[in-house]
Amino acid sequence: MYTTLWSENTPIDEKVNLALQQPVQICAPDSPRYFNLEEANETLPLVQKITKEAYDELQIIKREIENMLPSDPRVIAAEKKYESIVKRWVSKMERLGLVVKGLWMIDFDLGDGYLCWKYPELKISYYHSYTGGFADRRPLDEVIEEQNPDWA
Repeated sequence: MYTTLWSENTPIDEKVNLALQQPVQICAPDSPRYFNLEEANETLPLVQKITKEAYDELQIIKREIENMLPSDPRVIAAEKKYESIVKRWVSKMERLGLVVKGLWMIDFDLGDGYLCWKYPELKISYYHSYTGGFADRRPLDEVIEEQNPDWA
């Protein structure tokens, strides 16, 4: 059982520090991990930190590539570095037990659907079914009010 480590008003840096002090479940990429809302919210600051770092790294590479001519031999190396950063981010998300749905977009598997988050959203605010996707996201509060799920 998890206990809430912070309030809604706790600064993000403090949330990250608190989350980093907690044990984190590391998973094999092909083994599913099921979350409840509290566990997902406690994992989110770490996800945000890892994602922001990768995003910031990519912005530097992206600017470098934009300033190169297409024929510049350094473009290939920069593109490989870009790809490496993305692959590393995906690997870290999967090791946390998350389902990567796209660049900077992850799902927390609930066992009957997903809590979904996309960088730079500040909190987990959406849900979608297993058969739905990003376009089918529903406000989390609405789903909880209608269905009163066990994971909430």
